[in-house]
Amino acid sequence: MPAMTAQRTISVLWPAFLGACVLEALVFAVVDPHSLQWQGQSLELSRQSVYSLAFFGFWGVTALVASLALLVAKPTDRPASAD
Repeated sequence: MPAMTAQRTISVLWPAFLGACVLEALVFAVVDPHSLQWQGQSLELSRQSVYSLAFFGFWGVTALVASLALLVAKPTDRPASAD
């Protein structure tokens, strides 16, 4: 993996990881995983499974958002002019 690609990957995944940690703490401070239901049925998963699945879901969404922010904030090749 070239150095620039690795740097971009880390600059997306690290903030996304931190954001997922915060979201996990906030959501599960008020939600009990055993009280969750899917289509009227209670989830047949352990608490740890729900925490893990939620964390990876949060991480995926925050990584997507960070990737889009990095894409939109692409630097230009020309230097900024002093106005």
